[in-house]
Amino acid sequence: MFNKVYSFLAVLLLSFSAATNAYSASKTVLVVGDSLSAEYGIARGTGWVALLEQRLKEQKLAATVVNASVSGETTSGGRTRMPALLSKHKPDVVVIELGANDGLRGLPVPAAESNLRAMIDASRKAGARVLLVGMRMPPQYGRDYTDRFFAMYGTLSKETKVPLAPFMLDGVAQKPEWFQADRLHPLAEAHPTILGNIWPHLQPILKSK
Repeated sequence: MFNKVYSFLAVLLLSFSAATNAYSASKTVLVVGDSLSAEYGIARGTGWVALLEQRLKEQKLAATVVNASVSGETTSGGRTRMPALLSKHKPDVVVIELGANDGLRGLPVPAAESNLRAMIDASRKAGARVLLVGMRMPPQYGRDYTDRFFAMYGTLSKETKVPLAPFMLDGVAQKPEWFQADRLHPLAEAHPTILGNIWPHLQPILKSK
């Protein structure tokens, strides 16, 4: 009888230990973005991705952040680079922050949507969870285009069932003084707010098994 109880407790302890290790194991977060994530025009270490690394340390979340963002990147470029990035870094979480350059160039929304969907599918097939980061276009691009562009992210989130940070520049776009002279790229002062827009959607993914 004692041996049976001992064996049961041993199995229970091993199961708990395995679950704990799975929860606490360090995760790799791959950020695939454009200049908004690549610290364009600001000092290194002041962008939202660097601030994310600090946040993870402060909250004692075991995760390594790989910033694979490239200034000027489009969804097409991200789609092309994604297989190699997944193979090299083997991420647990992929943050996709792309589309702004497609929109600024007035590229067709269906093409951008197709590229983002392919990136989501590739990430999932590689075993990673995905966070999609949304963007809005300035009103001068016309209401029809800006509405369809913004809706693209919500459609992708719903159809692929991936979490969405709806608008990374929420609370930033409304403050012209937070932008560089080109009026496109935020100053370092804006990046804590950008992280604040992304973090509530990323944190649950990082805390999940």
